[in-house]
Amino acid sequence: MFEFIRKHSKIVMVVLFLLIIPSFVMFGVDGYRRSMEQGAAVATVNGADITQGEWDEAHRLTVERTRAQSPNIDARFFDTPAAKYATLERLVRERTLRAAADKYHLAPSEARLASTLQQDPSIAALRSADGKLDIAQYRQILAAQGMTPESYEARVASDMALRQVLEGISSSAVATTAQADAVLAPFFQQRNIQVASFKSADYVAKVQPNDAELQAYYDAHQAVFRKPEQADVEYVVLDIEALRQGIVPAEKDLRDFYEQNQARLVGQEERRASHILLTVPKDAPQTERDKIKAHAEQLVATLRKEPGRFAEIARKESQDPGSAAQGGDLNFFTRGAMVKPFEDAVYSMKKGDISDVVTSDFGFHIIQLTDIKAQRQRSFEEVRADLESQYRQQEAQKRFAEAADTFTNTVYEQADSLKPVADKLKLTVRTASNVGRNAAPGTAGVLANERLLTALFAPDAVEKKRNTEAVETGPSQLASARIVNYTPARTPPFAEVRDEVRQRLIREKAGEMAKKDGEARLAEWKTTPASARLPAAVDVSRGDAAAQAPAVVAAAMRAPTASLPAWVGVDTADGYAVVRVNSVAPRAANAKSDPTSERMQVTQSSASAESNAYYEWLRTQLKVQIKAPRPITITAPGAN
Repeated sequence: MFEFIRKHSKIVMVVLFLLIIPSFVMFGVDGYRRSMEQGAAVATVNGADITQGEWDEAHRLTVERTRAQSPNIDARFFDTPAAKYATLERLVRERTLRAAADKYHLAPSEARLASTLQQDPSIAALRSADGKLDIAQYRQILAAQGMTPESYEARVASDMALRQVLEGISSSAVATTAQADAVLAPFFQQRNIQVASFKSADYVAKVQPNDAELQAYYDAHQAVFRKPEQADVEYVVLDIEALRQGIVPAEKDLRDFYEQNQARLVGQEERRASHILLTVPKDAPQTERDKIKAHAEQLVATLRKEPGRFAEIARKESQDPGSAAQGGDLNFFTRGAMVKPFEDAVYSMKKGDISDVVTSDFGFHIIQLTDIKAQRQRSFEEVRADLESQYRQQEAQKRFAEAADTFTNTVYEQADSLKPVADKLKLTVRTASNVGRNAAPGTAGVLANERLLTALFAPDAVEKKRNTEAVETGPSQLASARIVNYTPARTPPFAEVRDEVRQRLIREKAGEMAKKDGEARLAEWKTTPASARLPAAVDVSRGDAAAQAPAVVAAAMRAPTASLPAWVGVDTADGYAVVRVNSVAPRAANAKSDPTSERMQVTQSSASAESNAYYEWLRTQLKVQIKAPRPITITAPGAN
């Protein structure tokens, strides 16, 4: 092989030139580097790699979901190494559980999957009065999320399989009252403490930094004062809601719509029934159940002979508190309003019939069908308001689909301005100042969307001030933006941030002085406790802080109490505190407690611990390895 290369070196060089150089021309060295980085393995699960690209995409989706749920969250939180590493750990956990589900064949049955889907509130809301699912709307909602019914149901099945991996462990956890008491007694114990506070604010006046000190602090902390890149932008939004509000249907259109949907607008049949309920405890022995059912059958026989006595006997015998006083009357109801055995019986009866004994989870029922309201066609006037809402929504969806194509094409084809697309679709060009690559806390609307901001600050958009592509910023919502003025990230000169430098330095120095004094007092009082002059004592516990700072309570509860009094110092949000623990007592006798709830909490904690232990065992079995280094957490000196 090497001999061939030596003899034909020129040919080899030509081949390499043809293969490699065009790629560098098209993508550049940075493109190769990014490609390699995106394909680099950051973790391995059961022999399968998780790449840097998959990690980045998972973090992007995590950020989008979190910001959709909490729009006011500080976007800077997501850029920390710790936040990104947490995403990788969640991704590894998901892959591990998925691999375990596949290995142990834990896929849910079709019946269980169907039951889970039926209980999904978002799907249940799409069912009409007759119980039928609006398939068209179901597909449309999923399509807006980039899914088909098949892919959505596969995802639900996959999620159920993942839960099954740990459910067997977590559901088997149990804690007795004695175990709960042993765990919770130390947690709820009380400690009598005295607290001396050394507040930073009390030392501020003592800090008088000179210009040299301020300059030195600025030189050592320039990264703190660095200003991020910012831009003044303009943007347009195409929103289905705005289209819907602008649609005013003509009377003829509404009546045509009514005619086209008459079959769907037929009112559902209603039935009125009365019943007598004989309840049965769920844990009742079979002999007792048989006895109650026999009594119900006797009542059926009596009522079929004397149906006019149904209300009288219901008031006397029925154990349904909601209907017994009304002679068992349940008024009119439609399908889906009652439990299935009851409903099946009612809709198989004729007016005036008295049923056999019907068994449900509530007990034994005897039913009399008292009236039937047949299906009827609702008039145009009755359904006008609903029709108008449905018509506007349907028309808005049609218009949005057409407008979305125009929007997408125009912002791309006429990329140097947003005015053309605004003129075509009658949109408003909006403006915003000081927009950053990461949304500022409290930012709402499309300028809080990470995908739009990423596109806005892409190199081409920054350098050439071109429109971004059309970005989906919400369900049936598109946006495009462009930079008008751009200010790159910079470190402002000392003179510009002198006041900020001074405030930071004073806060730090004041905090250091407060802590120094506190530590000196702590050492003195440990040696000569009688010299301590402390505020009045208070009783604290983890459940009752008695107005003390969380850090103070935590330090007091952690302090060793083999020898009392015990002394401990702790950094607080506003300075430093010295805590003296005088005594320890069990939970107050009059403290409110719910043994059942507490036992449940301990059971949940035990289940969580056992599930985590099982997960760690799965990691060893599936040879899970996280290759990306864990971020280093820096703890401030002197912190407890």
